[in-house]
Amino acid sequence: MTTERVSIHGQWSSRLAFILAATGSAVGLGNIWKFPYIAGENGGGAFVLVYLMCIAVIGIPIMMAEVMLGRRGRQSPINTMRTLASEEGVSRHWQWLGWAGVLAGFLILSYYSVIAGWALAYVFRAGSGLFTGQTADGIQSIFTSLTSDPERLLAWHTLFMVMTMVVVARGVRSGLETAVRLLMPALFVLLLVLVGYAWNSGAFEQGIEFLFTPDFSKITADGVLIAMGHAFFTLSLGMGAIMVYGSYLPDNASIAKTSIAVSLMDTLVALLAGMAIFPIVFANGLEPGLGAGLIFTTLPIAFGHMDGGAFFGMLFFILLVFAAWTSAISLIEPAVAWMVENMGLNRIHASVLAGVVTWLVGLLTVFSFNIWSDVTPLSGIPIFHDKTIFDLLDYLTANIMLPLGGLLIAVFAAWQMRKSSSADELAMGEGFFYTLWRFLVRYITPLAVVIVFLHVIDII
Repeated sequence: MTTERVSIHGQWSSRLAFILAATGSAVGLGNIWKFPYIAGENGGGAFVLVYLMCIAVIGIPIMMAEVMLGRRGRQSPINTMRTLASEEGVSRHWQWLGWAGVLAGFLILSYYSVIAGWALAYVFRAGSGLFTGQTADGIQSIFTSLTSDPERLLAWHTLFMVMTMVVVARGVRSGLETAVRLLMPALFVLLLVLVGYAWNSGAFEQGIEFLFTPDFSKITADGVLIAMGHAFFTLSLGMGAIMVYGSYLPDNASIAKTSIAVSLMDTLVALLAGMAIFPIVFANGLEPGLGAGLIFTTLPIAFGHMDGGAFFGMLFFILLVFAAWTSAISLIEPAVAWMVENMGLNRIHASVLAGVVTWLVGLLTVFSFNIWSDVTPLSGIPIFHDKTIFDLLDYLTANIMLPLGGLLIAVFAAWQMRKSSSADELAMGEGFFYTLWRFLVRYITPLAVVIVFLHVIDII
């Protein structure tokens, strides 16, 4: 194993610290906001089973590859890919994979911060009892009044970016590690409290049956592709975050075991979110397939009509904020690491610069929901014809940049890197498990990612 290369940014104090940090990166709005509603739209249990299979076949092998590249390079994704390309004797243009990951994370955070701002706003709205007794129209009006007011959105976006930069500026151990050691246990406790709340909702068995009883008549080819895509995106792959976190991983930590642990914890959070949300949905006579509005325009109705709804509604949105916060610090870390390495800045100055630029780009998303809501810059292209600036940023990053990044990580790790290099860094020997990983990353995983990619850009 290569041990002479040391990250100038420091490293995690232990394997557990990396697992918490990488899980924090992976656990975000996608687990708590997106997973329940796409499971609801695609039949529940059968979708969940397909999703778990995709985590095993796609998610874990690519995560192992990305962590491996990060630890071997011990730098920001850009410099890691430049160093490893030179070391392996392949084209220096592989550094563009690093640039693409850093750019993807930066763009995602620019709009992610705005959505996280909604969750921050809803903490106070829920806690004040604003949702109590509200009708569906009343809840919709609350949501519309928030998103249609650029000043409010800007204030919450600004607050969330400041929260993110304060953590990142403090460094790997004092900032990132301290934050995830506090936030991740708190996130799990909040989830378990909400599952306990759902247990007493009167529809817990119905929710569990929906989530865990497979009915394969309800799964479609489209549902399989959605499960495959979500398994890939939920682990924060292809955006530089896992690579830069891998660069801080101690040499004696098993990449395979840590990647599996992160994937299991990330999946556990998604399942717990479903166990907390679906019983509440069924107890209130709501539909589980109500789509993206499930969190901000549907669950508040339920919380507004349940005993203790104001308190537990507030806890739920605090949970959303924690999940978004742990993801946000990982999204900006690759850019901050590159600035420290290449621009001669210290962490505080690099964090402020990265934060201000991200905040400025985030204004495009803020205005997409109000004064620029009718602006569709690429309306001349069929698949973009009705997309606002926010819709474009979301589509381009999640559906194009991330799958391409994951595909190229797999190609580099399995086709460009020497077998001896990957075997050395993974420290698995060259037995069955290494052979299985290499087969998956060389053939199965790239094919699956290509299929997802072609689907999301409407080619298949």
